Amino acid sequence: MKARWIGFGAKMAVMVAAFVAVVGLVTMLLWNSLVPALFHGPEITYLQALGLLVLSRILVGGFGKHRGAMRHHRWKSRVHEHLDKLTPEEREKMRSEWREYCGWNEEAPPEK
Repeated sequence: MKARWIGFGAKMAVMVAAFVAVVGLVTMLLWNSLVPALFHGPEITYLQALGLLVLSRILVGGFGKHRGAMRHHRWKSRVHEHLDKLTPEEREKMRSEWREYCGWNEEAPPEK
C-alpha cells in the first residue's frame, strides 16, 4: 500500500514538472512572438519565462488563491454567526463603540 502511494507521488511530481515546463515554453514563445513586435521589447529565455510566471503569480494571484477565498468566506460566516448571537443591547453597544472608534457622530452620519 505504501509503495502505491510512493508511485502515485512520483507520477504527480513528473506531471507537475512537465506542466511547468510546457507552460514556461508557451510563455516564452508567446512573449517572444508578441512583445518584440508590438512594444519593441526584448526577447526572453526559457528561465526568464519561468521567472516571469512566478513573479506574475506572486503579484497577481499569490499561491493558493482559492484557499484564500475560502478562508475569507469562513471568516465572514464566523463573524455573522457571532453577530447573530448578540442581544439587541450588545449590538447597540458594539455599534456605538464602532461609531466612536471610526469617528462617526450620532447626529451626523458619515459623508459618502
